[in-house]
Amino acid sequence: MRKQDVIFAWLGSIISILFFIIVNFLTSPNYHWFIYPSFFLLLWPLSMYSIKYGNYKVHSVMVSALIILFLLAINVFHSPEHPWILYAWYPIIWWPILMFLEKKRSTVSIGIVGSVVTIVYYSTLNILLSPSYPWAIYPIFAVLWWPMAVYYSKMKDYFKFSISASILIIIFFITVNMVSSPHEIWAVYPIFVTLWWPLSMYYYYYCYRAK
Repeated sequence: MRKQDVIFAWLGSIISILFFIIVNFLTSPNYHWFIYPSFFLLLWPLSMYSIKYGNYKVHSVMVSALIILFLLAINVFHSPEHPWILYAWYPIIWWPILMFLEKKRSTVSIGIVGSVVTIVYYSTLNILLSPSYPWAIYPIFAVLWWPMAVYYSKMKDYFKFSISASILIIIFFITVNMVSSPHEIWAVYPIFVTLWWPLSMYYYYYCYRAK
């Protein structure tokens, strides 16, 4: 890839963005739609620059910052009454963080730290912004898989992983059942299906392989 290609991408993106801004304010100044094509146009030169120089860490930082600014603009322009950007920006910043951690990102300790920070962050948002429903249980359930999967993958003990994962899934469904619809016991159905995972693993490890 030549240097001229990157320069052309930058010039093309800037000219196109200016064109969309002018058309936006001439035709529909009350609705800032130019931010949508501008976001994708900026990805073009940023990606070409990163490919040319092989600097993928810088690419992750620039693209993450661009995505966050894009979401922030949508939040401010279209729904300023609710700061939903606070929910969206957090997982995005983990892309450059994990890129800079390099090999350390696959360690159990980083998984534990990341999970704890995520649980604290979303639990705090839940309490401060929308305490009427404990929605934080959903990101908590998702992020707990991180250290657990890394640990059992390194140990190569997939049977114990199936047991631990099944316990996590069962606790999750029971919790959701209790907070969402306590008058109807529906958690038994996904729990029944989940139990087949460790049972099938047990059969494979201790029955099938023993033959």
